[in-house]
Amino acid sequence: MTSGWRLVGVLSFLLAAMTAGLLISHHGDIEGIRVAIRATARTSLVLFVMAFTASALVELLPAAATRWQRRNRRYLGVSFAVSHFIHLGAIVALALVDRSLFWKLTNVGTILLAGTAYLFIAAMAATSFDRTAAWLGPRKWHLLHLVGGWYIWISFAIAVGKRVPLDCFYWPMAALVLAAAIVRLIAMFRRNRGQAALGTP
Repeated sequence: MTSGWRLVGVLSFLLAAMTAGLLISHHGDIEGIRVAIRATARTSLVLFVMAFTASALVELLPAAATRWQRRNRRYLGVSFAVSHFIHLGAIVALALVDRSLFWKLTNVGTILLAGTAYLFIAAMAATSFDRTAAWLGPRKWHLLHLVGGWYIWISFAIAVGKRVPLDCFYWPMAALVLAAAIVRLIAMFRRNRGQAALGTP
């Protein structure tokens, strides 16, 4: 499998090509922009879940695939950031092309929630390099990625959850969001229980 920064390069190329293809196939109209927004939201969710659950999955289901996922957690996370900033670009394009439609589809509260998530995404991506991670320090790096990861999960849960009653297409996405949290929490519970057992006389 492709690994490391090559994985980021391949995924970034595919994401850019997919977005361009969707826009070209719809002649750059409003519907093309909306299709690109939806498509990049899905790729972002998949990449986020892969990075978010990497450590937990290899603990619960050790296998070649989960070990690959854990080794490439950093690169999956950076690829998620690329996908979600392409997603942001498509949203900005929609706002510029049709402002009234943009405000029908969103509100100030959603923008604030998403804006904070993007701040976390940018900070986490910036500290995914050895030099910046070392500059931040292990403790602050862990805190940033822990809080940021769960905040981004919450933003996905809200974004997907509010659409579930409107379209059954979002049910698999909601199931994926929920499964990601369950995997993380089960792994955390098992880890804490194991540490408690080791500390028992």
